[in-house]
Amino acid sequence: MKYQYKTTGTCSSFIEFEIDDNDILKEVQFIGGCSGNLQGISRLVKNMPVQEIISKLEGTSCNGGPTSCPDQLATALKAYLQQKK
Repeated sequence: MKYQYKTTGTCSSFIEFEIDDNDILKEVQFIGGCSGNLQGISRLVKNMPVQEIISKLEGTSCNGGPTSCPDQLATALKAYLQQKK
C-alpha cells in the first residue's frame, strides 16, 4: 500500500513510501531535500522491515537540529504502524 507523509523541520517536504502486507518497505521517495543523500537512504532501507528501519533511524539529527530526513522517515513509519492498529 502507498502512503504519503508531510515532514516537519527538514528540507524535504514529503515522504512517499510503499509497504507490503508483511510490513516490508518496498519503495521510498523523499520530495525535496538533499537528493544524493536521500537517494542513498532510500536504497539502503529498501526491502527492510519497518520496525528495523525505525530502530536504526529514529533520533537522527541534522546539523544539531531536533530532527532530520531519516528521523522523519522513522516518524512516518511509526505513524503507519499506529494507524494500522
